[in-house]
Amino acid sequence: MSTQRTQVAIIGAGPSGLLLGQLLHKAGIANIVIEQRSGDYVLGRIRAGVLEQVCVDLLDEAGVGARMHREGLVHHGIELAFAGQRHRIDLSGPTGGKAVMVYGQTEVTRDLMDERTANGAPIVYEAEHVEVHDFDGSNPRVTYLKDGVRHEVLCDFIAGCDGFHGVCRASVPAGAIRNFERVYPFGWLGILADVAPAADELIYSNHERGFALCSMRSKTRVRHYVQCSLQDKIEDWSDARFWDELKSRLDPEAAATIPTGPSIEKSIAPLRSFVAEPMRFGRMFLAGDAAHIVPPTGAKGLNLAAADVRYLSRAFIEFYADKTAAGIDDYSRKALRRIWKAERFSWTMTSLLHKFPAGAGDTGDVGFKLQMAELDYLVNSPAAMASLAENYVGLPFEE
Repeated sequence: MSTQRTQVAIIGAGPSGLLLGQLLHKAGIANIVIEQRSGDYVLGRIRAGVLEQVCVDLLDEAGVGARMHREGLVHHGIELAFAGQRHRIDLSGPTGGKAVMVYGQTEVTRDLMDERTANGAPIVYEAEHVEVHDFDGSNPRVTYLKDGVRHEVLCDFIAGCDGFHGVCRASVPAGAIRNFERVYPFGWLGILADVAPAADELIYSNHERGFALCSMRSKTRVRHYVQCSLQDKIEDWSDARFWDELKSRLDPEAAATIPTGPSIEKSIAPLRSFVAEPMRFGRMFLAGDAAHIVPPTGAKGLNLAAADVRYLSRAFIEFYADKTAAGIDDYSRKALRRIWKAERFSWTMTSLLHKFPAGAGDTGDVGFKLQMAELDYLVNSPAAMASLAENYVGLPFEE
């Protein structure tokens, strides 16, 4: 067996694990990132692309924001479409000039990977049989198999950034953790296509046929979605069927002018709200999708992961620099307080914009009429629009 020593062992090389590793590296805190998949697999996952201001600021702090600022698209508003019309929600005016950045999660991950390679910080891909041990004591460790050799990492702390299906949360005794979950009765069919965006800003559409979203990754690449049944399969959806369905759910102007083209990726994602409490177990901490999932309607997934990393990195830096455990002791409480607010916002947006099947909440004509009334109120109330904007750009951090 090969044995090595570090200060923080990070499980998972997604954006949360890599961002935490970069912030700790800059602070002089030794860390190793251990990932069960290959680097190409990690980069191949198509994920979110709307970054809150606080996420942008954290990437800048980590020293990986240069390409994001060159290639990302700053958006100061979003559009809500319903009853055949579009209504713009100003994000910057009510929030003191805050905005969001459209920059794909794949690109964030690539920037973090490149930086880790450049600074020579250790990272292990394709680690098999990853296990976490003794995190309830003072000497936690991680073991894994690589190229037929068993490795052991001795550490002060373990950061579980290994996603919803990862080993870290699964290793917590059942009596020490509580899971909260809501699974939504529909999914999102999404396509990636190299065409121009449908509009300058994102369009969220509520239609009798179901929800639709026109998003983008750049000025020449789009990511569009339509609400679909969980029983649907990718092979059921040709490109032509997707574009026809998307157009049917947009306002007439957008439907008539939206650029179309062949898809380069197509997938169906289920929607769920999930939170695990607490997020600390002795010397192991959960962050990102390992601790929570939000429906993508509120654009909070990656941003919540970055918020966790912000709290956790500062707690570790404080522990090593100031010899105090106050930050790590308060990590779970502070992170969960922000997480539940984001869960509330994502649930609100999901409930407002989707068509719910019979037997799933407010359904049928009454449910749709109530959604229309709520949307009509929202776009005509400065207070309601300000509340949406405040939540969309990201709530302030608890310091």
